[in-house]
Amino acid sequence: MITGIIVALPEELTTLTNKKVAKGSFIFIAENILVVYSGAGSVNAAAGAKLLIANGATRLISWGCAAALVMRLNPGDLILADKLIDAENIEHIVDLDWHSHAKKTLEAYLTVSSGNLADSVGIISSSKDKKQMHAKTGAVALDMESMAIAKVAKHHSLPVLVIRVIADPVSMSLPKAINYSLNSQGEIVMPKLLFFILLRPSELPRLIKLGIHFSAAKKTLKSIAKQLDKMTNFTGFE
Repeated sequence: MITGIIVALPEELTTLTNKKVAKGSFIFIAENILVVYSGAGSVNAAAGAKLLIANGATRLISWGCAAALVMRLNPGDLILADKLIDAENIEHIVDLDWHSHAKKTLEAYLTVSSGNLADSVGIISSSKDKKQMHAKTGAVALDMESMAIAKVAKHHSLPVLVIRVIADPVSMSLPKAINYSLNSQGEIVMPKLLFFILLRPSELPRLIKLGIHFSAAKKTLKSIAKQLDKMTNFTGFE
């Protein structure tokens, strides 16, 4: 079986491979593991999932960072989502056997949290909005790609696993510089970010804090990546 992994951001890609991958392209990082750098958002994630399936993937992993919606989750904490919740508050269940296997594998190396993962059509930047999302959905975290990947997997009757690590806690509102510098693909345009900081240097400490949080998330993802062979060798699908 070939496992296909979808990552939205180049920083998330570096937790799996040091090789350069163009956005919208894929590579083999192991004999039976494909990785696509899809770009951010549901449209890109769905396209990436379809590309991997077209090239032999028989199961999918949504890989990367997430925003916390509850206080108990901190930067660097792993979420193995057991349910996904879409914009209509409809639940989509991941492959429970694979989820159980992955959890048992990873619990030997780090703390594993489960819970519902909410879908977001855009970046939710304020702490208030995160808390409202939790109240609405009961989810413990959110991202912008996992639901789209899960829907593609369901359409093709393939198992899906969601591996997400917290980058920003629920108590943190993202710096205004982030929203200012994002392009339509949900990616940061560095010249715009630097320009914003030049105009508002008071934003710099919050950006540094966010960078520290993101580094913690990447560290956890790299630890998980070392166990990919064990997680993807699982064959107990119905």
